[in-house]
Amino acid sequence: MPNPSKTSSSGGSGTRSGKPTLRTIAELTGLAVTTVSRALSNAPQISIETRKRVHEVAAEIGYSPDRAAQRLKTGRTNVIAVLLEPHEEILGYGTSLLAGLGRAMQGTAYHLIVMPNFLNSSNIAAVNYIMRNGTADGLIMSRTEPLDPRVKLLLENDFPFVTHGRTELSTAHPFVDYDNFTFTYAATKRLLAKGRRKPALISGPSRFTFGSHILHGFMTAVREAGCEFEIISEIDLDHPAGKIRDRIARRNREADPPDAYVCGGEVCALATITGMSDCGLTLGREYDIVAKQTSQLLSAIQPSVESIYEDLTATGEAMGRILLKRIGGETRMADLQVLLRPEEPFTAGR
Repeated sequence: MPNPSKTSSSGGSGTRSGKPTLRTIAELTGLAVTTVSRALSNAPQISIETRKRVHEVAAEIGYSPDRAAQRLKTGRTNVIAVLLEPHEEILGYGTSLLAGLGRAMQGTAYHLIVMPNFLNSSNIAAVNYIMRNGTADGLIMSRTEPLDPRVKLLLENDFPFVTHGRTELSTAHPFVDYDNFTFTYAATKRLLAKGRRKPALISGPSRFTFGSHILHGFMTAVREAGCEFEIISEIDLDHPAGKIRDRIARRNREADPPDAYVCGGEVCALATITGMSDCGLTLGREYDIVAKQTSQLLSAIQPSVESIYEDLTATGEAMGRILLKRIGGETRMADLQVLLRPEEPFTAGR
């Protein structure tokens, strides 16, 4: 393989300085600049052998496309923006989601940029900035509200996006969501099948759509069973583990406490177990839990907890593929919406 540092623009010896360009690759491979450009774009008219050779040389010399020039030429940035929340309940949320997104973008010209989406804010300003300044070709965001103003704005401006979660807007939009209704419904039914008499729910924040799905699944199950139930007040899945622990311990010291809990995340489950342990109660004897699991932490620390798994890497990959379709001009919602079903049967010590 030629050494790029010893190749001059005239083809002789010399020292090359500056950022490698298409012309650099052309000189090293003996190909035309247009051929190199098409090979890097994986144009089918260019032979596989030539494409492979061009990609190898580009990787060796550290070539990366000039994004400013590309944008002027194509009108695209080849960037996808991801708004992420710094919430603690879903373990590994950001890393798992980004791993899936990276898998979907592999082999494409797209790169990801991550922007924080702070809790207790719709962060519509961030969406406005991305859209109006053209800093990305598409947007990925989560924690949707029933009438999410961000989704409304993006729909009105026909800007490509996909949400992790659904809305209740009359206009359909691209999304990937986990079926939290089915998760909570199945988890509650499982606790009742184990002989528990009074299941309790630590619900999701009411402002988000997934919170209503969690609540609906739980209420459907307990109403079908005609049993006692409780929705634990003062806390939800967004509260710190310490506050959940203290609230569960306090509730257990009051009259007629629950003997089963549905937990929408691993932090919630571990905090509940700790609160019950503070009261001298043992999991699997005086009470049971069914939790949603997104990492290996819960099963490593509490292998007896029954759980249903949510694959966040698969979620990220699905979101990435849908967004690429939308950027490519796809408008059929049947191809732009995915509802991921909970895995069953229940697992302990996954």
